[in-house]
Amino acid sequence: KDKNPNSEKRNPFTKEDIDIIWSMSDDQWYQIILMLIYTGVRISELLNLKKENIDFDSQCFDVINSKTENGIRKVPIADCILPFFKGWYEFSTCDYLLCTLDKKPLTYRNYFDSYWQPLLEQIDMTRYTPHCTRHTCISLMAEAKVDTTTIKKIVGHAGAMTLTERVYTHLDTQVLVDAINKIYIPENYRKNRLHT
Repeated sequence: KDKNPNSEKRNPFTKEDIDIIWSMSDDQWYQIILMLIYTGVRISELLNLKKENIDFDSQCFDVINSKTENGIRKVPIADCILPFFKGWYEFSTCDYLLCTLDKKPLTYRNYFDSYWQPLLEQIDMTRYTPHCTRHTCISLMAEAKVDTTTIKKIVGHAGAMTLTERVYTHLDTQVLVDAINKIYIPENYRKNRLHT
């Protein structure tokens, strides 16, 4: 009775579906889905991300407003999606990283109705919600054998940490970037487009 009634809808994207989204990644709106998958942030955290909170030198950004206190954190930007962050940074003329075509901040409702749903309908993936990207990132990190403390740090699950993990673990941003870079990326993208 205490279970979330929507939890069955929060399934991770399959690798086959991730491959399809990568094949669409020339489109900046599909890039947002990959940015969500490869950061593990909540959709609200990405939509509320201000350009001033991105540090391209250390390849991370700060989540300064989150659903939970533990969600306030540094999030690494994987090498494979760094060009997407830079592209959106240049495209947006408002304070926020992501924006509408007329350069206004994106609200959740606007993003979900105008972009998420139509994009996923085009590729027959309407079974996924934005929160599925978070589950996908966590699953991919676990599969890549990223240690659980690092996973918790990246996705802001500090509440699930032991006292020892909370008190004694101070992970350098490069450790976080290295961890997120371990997760699955389609081989043809890795060979042909990484670091271009």
